[in-house]
Amino acid sequence: MFATPTAVPDTHGKFGPYGGQFVPETLMPALEELIAAYDEAKNDPDFIAEFNHLLKTYVGRPSPLTYAKRLSEKLGGAQIYLKREDLNHTGAHKINNALGQALLVKRMGKQRVVAETGAGQHGVGSATACAMLGLECIVYMGEVDIARQQPNVYRMKLLGAEVRPVSSGSRTLK
Repeated sequence: MFATPTAVPDTHGKFGPYGGQFVPETLMPALEELIAAYDEAKNDPDFIAEFNHLLKTYVGRPSPLTYAKRLSEKLGGAQIYLKREDLNHTGAHKINNALGQALLVKRMGKQRVVAETGAGQHGVGSATACAMLGLECIVYMGEVDIARQQPNVYRMKLLGAEVRPVSSGSRTLK
């Protein structure tokens, strides 16, 4: 018998018989605290209003659409628009999620964000959100990526983040 997957997860985060989580037991209390805080925050009009306000006034959203006239012509006349996430504060879409997570961290009464990054854009987004909200930020990054992405490492440090090198495994995200 085949199960029909659903488009929406159940209350346990599973899509029919699929999904779930594998988390070390020692992390479960922290994960359960995070889930409860998120479930509360996503239904709080004040939290949502603050997040939307910061997305508009700090990040620069909604990001504009740019009509790509020549690309549209080259591809047979389809009307192609580019969503300009590169115009967001920090130059990437990573700030959107990082800002929401940092707001949730602050709401939970925590004082530190721990993140990981490969090329550095997520680290820059996390460091930026933490700097704006007065949170400590620690970013783990592979040694190889640190050497390749010095401009982003510099930006993270400039924003007050501590960048910790990962020297085991492949030492790179890719």
